[in-house]
Amino acid sequence: MSDELPLIRLRGITKTYGEGNTAFQALKGVDLDIQQGDFVAIMGPSGSGKSTAMNTLGCLDVPTTGDYLFRGVHVEALSRDERARLRRRFFGFVFQGFHLLARTSAQENVELPLVYRGEPAASRHSLAQRALEKVGLKGWEHHTPGELSGGQQQRVAIARAIVTEPQVLLADEPTGNLDTHRSQEIMELLWRLNAEQGITVLMVTHEPDMAAYAKRIVRFVDGVVASDQRNPHPVALQGVGPHTTASDFSGEVGHVA
Repeated sequence: MSDELPLIRLRGITKTYGEGNTAFQALKGVDLDIQQGDFVAIMGPSGSGKSTAMNTLGCLDVPTTGDYLFRGVHVEALSRDERARLRRRFFGFVFQGFHLLARTSAQENVELPLVYRGEPAASRHSLAQRALEKVGLKGWEHHTPGELSGGQQQRVAIARAIVTEPQVLLADEPTGNLDTHRSQEIMELLWRLNAEQGITVLMVTHEPDMAAYAKRIVRFVDGVVASDQRNPHPVALQGVGPHTTASDFSGEVGHVA
């Protein structure tokens, strides 16, 4: 373990919903360190706490107790507005549902975070075009979501997530609505953003084939981290392209999926 202060540090994180007899404890004391540039797949059965952990990591929710440090700052002590500023500056989000505006072009969808940030129009256009080029959609700027495939729509969503140049990309089941081939394309894209641009990727997935692209696989069970293991052979690092599956690495990842 490195002595370097991690980008993210969770210590004793709990999250309880409701009160009294109806209270439900979704997280029961989570400890987790994430270094800058890591690629972490978060797995676990339904109700294991993985989605609650992701909401906490993304500053969309606050823990009931415990410490959440981002770059040494105690996130749990921040106000709602301060957490919102933190999200806008450092985090990008990708979801299973693409959440694109139906009657709006790809470029305009990608520009939305920059609109909220008050970026001038010329700068918005340039940054959005650059982000779309990074995800392989140069020339598709003026197409609406209805004119794009599911994989292309998710690429637009990823471009929107990275247009602000975040340090952390949080992806919640990013391939859940895609077929196998498109899923592999999206995973290769996430891998490249991590490996070539140094973006820290935190991804919730229930699919071992997708988790096989990550550097680490963290498994949640009953609100705690049940295992946290390095994947010694992430798929894209094998040099065998996008069609390798987790079955080729069952010895490394199968038992934690």
